[in-house]
Amino acid sequence: MQIGSIIAVFFVMWWISFVAVLPIGNKSFHEAGAPIVAGTDPGAPMAPRLGRKVLWATGVAVVLTALLMWGLTNETLQYYWNR
Repeated sequence: MQIGSIIAVFFVMWWISFVAVLPIGNKSFHEAGAPIVAGTDPGAPMAPRLGRKVLWATGVAVVLTALLMWGLTNETLQYYWNR
């Protein structure tokens, strides 16, 4: 595969994994029993920890992209797939 294709696959895998990781570990103001400031949605997360989630999404995307590249270049898998 060309480098542009690999980058595109990584980009798609990153967004999918980011959306999957985003709700993990969030606690809303309502769940925590914290006072809700006027104009704030009660379901909004108190501490979204986006930095950690970006790192987790990057790690998951790297693993998924590596597995996909391995599967596409593995001759044994291609033999059984094309049978």
